[in-house]
Amino acid sequence: MKKNDDRDTIGNGGELHRRSPDGEAPLTSNQGVTIADDMNSLRGGERGPTLLEDFLLREKITHFDHERIPERAVHARGYGVHGYFESYADHSDLTCADFLSAEGKKTDVFVRFSTVAGNKGSADLARDVRGFAVKFYTDAGIFDIVGNNIPVFFIHDAIKFPDLVHSVKPEPDRAFPQAQSAHDTFWDFVSLTPESAHMLMWVMSDRAIPRSFRMMEGFGVHTFRLYTAEGDVKFVKWHFKPKLGTFSVIWDEALKINGADPDFHRRDMWNAIEMGDYPEWELGVQVFDQETADGFDFDILDPTKLVPEELVPVTPLGRMVLNRNVDNFFDETEQAAFCPSHLVPGIDFTNDPLLQGRLFSYLDTQLSRLGSPNFHELPINRPKNGWQNLQQGGHMRHRVFKGRVSYNPASLEAYPREDNDKGFNSVPRPVQGEARRIRASSMRDHYTQARQFWISMTKPEQDHIVNAFGFELGKVETKAVRTRMLGHLVHVHQDLADRVADALGMQGQADDIEPAAPTRTDVEPSPALSMHQTAPATIEGRTIGVLVADGVDGKLVNAIRDAIEDAGAKIEIVAPKIGGAKTKGGNTLDADHALAGAPSVVFDAVIVAPGDKGLAALKREAATTAWIHDAFAHLKVIGYIDTARPLLDRAGVEDDDGVIQLDGDAAIERFVETAKQHRIWAREPKLRTPG
Repeated sequence: MKKNDDRDTIGNGGELHRRSPDGEAPLTSNQGVTIADDMNSLRGGERGPTLLEDFLLREKITHFDHERIPERAVHARGYGVHGYFESYADHSDLTCADFLSAEGKKTDVFVRFSTVAGNKGSADLARDVRGFAVKFYTDAGIFDIVGNNIPVFFIHDAIKFPDLVHSVKPEPDRAFPQAQSAHDTFWDFVSLTPESAHMLMWVMSDRAIPRSFRMMEGFGVHTFRLYTAEGDVKFVKWHFKPKLGTFSVIWDEALKINGADPDFHRRDMWNAIEMGDYPEWELGVQVFDQETADGFDFDILDPTKLVPEELVPVTPLGRMVLNRNVDNFFDETEQAAFCPSHLVPGIDFTNDPLLQGRLFSYLDTQLSRLGSPNFHELPINRPKNGWQNLQQGGHMRHRVFKGRVSYNPASLEAYPREDNDKGFNSVPRPVQGEARRIRASSMRDHYTQARQFWISMTKPEQDHIVNAFGFELGKVETKAVRTRMLGHLVHVHQDLADRVADALGMQGQADDIEPAAPTRTDVEPSPALSMHQTAPATIEGRTIGVLVADGVDGKLVNAIRDAIEDAGAKIEIVAPKIGGAKTKGGNTLDADHALAGAPSVVFDAVIVAPGDKGLAALKREAATTAWIHDAFAHLKVIGYIDTARPLLDRAGVEDDDGVIQLDGDAAIERFVETAKQHRIWAREPKLRTPG
């Protein structure tokens, strides 16, 4: 039967209305009002605040916020942990925010890490942005930093957020792919949204497949204001820098981890805290004034831009330590409600158009997910300094207030009153200009910072970006979308565009796209953007897999364990069976994993140390060859004893600086020092052709 795609409406009751006989039907509101501009929110002046009267913005986001219940529409797959923040000093010269008011002052926090696109049942290692949301239970009330592990975002304006998420979610007619951006609708949207170019560089980099929550940076994304008790105001960008450094996995490794352990990030965090190996981040801010901001060649209100650390270094404020797993996942992690609008005195917003929309959206979302305006009464959301106001009733009210006064002003009895000195006061600032749907002219350069990101990467990082573009665009069935994306990449960097085109077999097929503003070719690299250039030399917090079999040298394993634990890492024993292996002395060496359940992708480096008696059994197992081959292919450091050499040869392992025979204490120390490099990048060109 021929599918009829040119149907007219057949009545007045909400029928399908895709196209009209005269061509495309107009875009309307839910009330049938034709929309003139679906790209820009209504704001007061070109760079002014978004106006509450924008009923089209509110309708669109309200509908989006209530699309799914009770799972979050985005950030559905999350993991929460308790901890504390400790201020390094009295920062009252910067802000009157209570939690930064004294050296050593501790404030309880709850942190929720998440992926963005996938549902609750998706896997941890999807290529995706990671949510990084921190709830501070300060003495002055709740303060939430609702950020990501990437400092920029895809879009300028919150009115486009539902479109972005719809494009990256499973396609509505077929409900797949799940937790993936490698499909037509996502790339169609971003190829028609040039402002996404910078964010795409981050998402196609290894930043989008982090090694661990513990090894992931966090950013507030938007520009905020801090103000002091004296009224001094500064702009700030929030940064969380992990003590262990920022690291990722390799794409092939991510795919295999998702198969071996789709809860890899969750398990890693849980185990670290249960062992007392508490993850730690340093919270800092980039601080600058209006004069400095005016001197930048980008707009600080543009959420697709960052402030390079070479221009404004990060000032450390304190440390965040996560030291307690939740008692109940649903009660705490699932019911945690984060809102960018949760501020305390000393902190204020800017007119960032994406932030302005989020201030409405997040609060509205809680009404749908948690079913009540009283979500703040749930234990995980409750301010620890208490609360008192005149709000009444509502579904699932927990707290009982006594008295007859629920209004202000009143004279019949005592009731909570305002405190102008200690209370929250917005920073005074001028607001002027015509109320128009308009995009600021200062936000038209979509490619310069994307170019800066590209030229700041090391060669392996650039290779991985090219391969990621090649993989994702290779999954796009519509050729016009691919050629359009190649046209955008030309404006980022010609070398990038040429290499991606070559990876796709589409040389010379880039669309000719006219940029809204030319890309600056004189922009300097920013080494702070490169994970490789900023990586600390350490294996602290890492896990080394040791493959053993019967006849294993127990003394050697103990020596390996001591050296690795002294460096702040741990070993886990992998044996053919979970019962362990017999040592030379006849004792049992307990196993943490059976070989079939612990592929090498779940370890940061590996050691192959079977005994003579068990060597033949390992040779018969295809899993042994895969275990060793994958470790080599994923550029990991491999230690081995002499009797294991036939296993390495069978797996195709060739000697290099990362393949170390453990023939004594000095060799074990060399293994540890080499493992601090994390990967043997010089090996990669010998194993795979870069894009």
